[in-house]
Amino acid sequence: MSAVLPPATGKGQRPAPVAMPSPAAVNAAAASFAALTARLDYLEPAEIEQVRQAYRFADEAHLGQIRASGEPYITHPIAVASQCAEWKLDAQALMAALLHDAIEDCGVTKPQLIERFGAAVAELVDGLTKLDKLQFNTREEGQAESFRKMLLAMARDVRVILIKLADRSHNMRTLEDVPREKWGRTSRETLDIYAPIAHRLGLNQTYRELQELAFRYLMPWRHDVLEKAVAKARSRRRDLIQKVQREVEAAFEQAGMKVRIAGREKTLYSIYRKMDEKHLSFAQVTDIYGFRVVVPAVTDCYTALGVLHQMYKPVPGRFKDHIAIPKVNGYQSLHTTLVGPSGVSVEFQMRTEAMHVVAESGVAAHWLYKASHPESDYAERLGTKWLQSLLDIQHETRDAAEFWDHVKIDLFPDAVYVFTPKSQIMAMPRGATVVDFAYAIHSNVGDRTVAAKINGVQVPLRTELKNGDVVEVVTAPVSTPNPAWLGFVRTGRARSKIRHHLKSLAQAESQELGEKLLTQALRAEGIERLPADDEGHHAVWEKLLRFTGNKSRAELLTDLGLGKRIAGIVAKRLMTLMAELGEKPDALLITRERYTAHENVSQGAVVLDGSENASVQFAACCRPVPGDGIVGYLGRGEGLVVHLDDCAVARRLQHKDAERFIGVEWADEPVRPFETTVMVTVANTKGVLARVASALASVEADITHVDMDEERAQDATDLRFIVAVRDRAHLDTVMRTLKRTPSVMRAQRLRAGHSGHGR
Repeated sequence: MSAVLPPATGKGQRPAPVAMPSPAAVNAAAASFAALTARLDYLEPAEIEQVRQAYRFADEAHLGQIRASGEPYITHPIAVASQCAEWKLDAQALMAALLHDAIEDCGVTKPQLIERFGAAVAELVDGLTKLDKLQFNTREEGQAESFRKMLLAMARDVRVILIKLADRSHNMRTLEDVPREKWGRTSRETLDIYAPIAHRLGLNQTYRELQELAFRYLMPWRHDVLEKAVAKARSRRRDLIQKVQREVEAAFEQAGMKVRIAGREKTLYSIYRKMDEKHLSFAQVTDIYGFRVVVPAVTDCYTALGVLHQMYKPVPGRFKDHIAIPKVNGYQSLHTTLVGPSGVSVEFQMRTEAMHVVAESGVAAHWLYKASHPESDYAERLGTKWLQSLLDIQHETRDAAEFWDHVKIDLFPDAVYVFTPKSQIMAMPRGATVVDFAYAIHSNVGDRTVAAKINGVQVPLRTELKNGDVVEVVTAPVSTPNPAWLGFVRTGRARSKIRHHLKSLAQAESQELGEKLLTQALRAEGIERLPADDEGHHAVWEKLLRFTGNKSRAELLTDLGLGKRIAGIVAKRLMTLMAELGEKPDALLITRERYTAHENVSQGAVVLDGSENASVQFAACCRPVPGDGIVGYLGRGEGLVVHLDDCAVARRLQHKDAERFIGVEWADEPVRPFETTVMVTVANTKGVLARVASALASVEADITHVDMDEERAQDATDLRFIVAVRDRAHLDTVMRTLKRTPSVMRAQRLRAGHSGHGR
């Protein structure tokens, strides 16, 4: 690699060669590598040599490349490796950090890296390489796919994300040198994705720095205003804070406790977010200042809490014990907010030295502690459960953008802590529901959930969980996920499991429906049944799939069931192919099929009994029930939609898309009730709604939804009910009962086109 490589631009094209860096710039790069080697005293001499080899290779690969700041490009990989050395990562990770842009920007191949530095380093570098070389329809799609690749690599090896975060930190620190139009996109991505990942892995220092830098470049004006306000408040309250520190130190000395006290200030971004979320002015944000008390042992944390509560009054509801219940990312500390002198609120955090390391470095604490605790299971405890759940989601979500949606949901750092009936603690994102909890236990529990109890009381499945809730899930072996759950679940895991189940279910049902439709269409062409999927008919299916553009017989039948293809056209083609094989149409069958085609009940009609889930929908505009005359419309990609035969919407569709209508009929014994809409006009008297509801209950009609006129204080009002009935005869009984009910002036069934009914 002796050729001089020009720098790569963001778009992957290489501009004209640039001038070689100045001797001063080269010296700066060498000096920064010397600073890096000074930090590697925790490695063996042989490992330091390997890191040096990787540096030489990277230096040669990036020769001639210049960063936007005018420095040699190699200064960036060195800075990334320095951050990794601060976290005490191993030699392989440092080598990967130095080489992380080699594949992407310098044309170095993965096999070359395997040969020079071994498979482990090459894997890390490959996991870090973005997907700029691939062509995507949109930038979002490329970003999502790149992010997915990074997450999967990190689920295999958490060092990938640590190097990635070090890379992003250095890029954000030097963002000022980049053209201004790129600030917004890079900062937004940092806030949405990288900062939450850093938080999720417990890297609090990196998390705060990424947030601060992104805030500075995303909202420069707000950042500056807030910075000035904090500086002014700092100088105004300096004496006060020093007084608190002196008093606290004196109290601990008197109690004979050895502690280390350090002041801490809320970051500008967290002040801004608090002001924004709670609609506060700067003056109303009281907990800008705080203290961290580092003590020798866990019991000392609680003793220190006692000492502080004797000194100042605690603010009720602001005490949090993250030692007994650690945060999802392993963070442990006691938090309390006290009212100090002059009524200023001051937050105190009590923790041990070990907790402090984890609090600041999270997952990286695994390496920081490895030397003194060889059996350390920090990495196991910190973050890897979350990474495993990402892998589960990946198995069910092949679409990169959907995967990103799931993961972004899971990056919300706020958590609530709930208990199983056996007192096991589980951390859930804030806003999580009972269904999220069920899926967090196991996907089988989630899929079969039918009811739930919180603290022994039955609750709806959409109930949000609160800290300390004891949650008990009731399951039934025959139960399946409900599509309505997607409207309220909060975790990516629950969302992906529900979607996966519904997709599989819809596919199986659509395939069955597609087979019925194709058989029906084929009978109209004079062929009794579909050709078997055997050796003799292999060529026929092969040619048919080539004609339709499907990969398999199952996929073709699913497309027919979803209405993506028209059965009549496919049947005509299939008949032609079978005629080539010598299978002639049956003239008698054609005559019989055409003779009965005008009847609703033809031999090939699709029979509906209510057990169809995703593949058949009953139109919301007319809501047919058994006993009604019905027609079936194959919507494009939405499966079979059943309308009343005199529905205005169906008539419009028939006029426009006649070939998409098929024969449907009710089964003799429907297996469930069906919903329909009834409008009841009532005299607006006291207790009228209760009387109507009672009348419906007396004839065993379930009310699934009720809606009433917006206008108040009128003599008459319209109540719209969606009621579940067994069939047309049951509906007639319901209507007669309603009309006989006192205060009811009129009762009618609503369909599309009637006044007062929206689709």
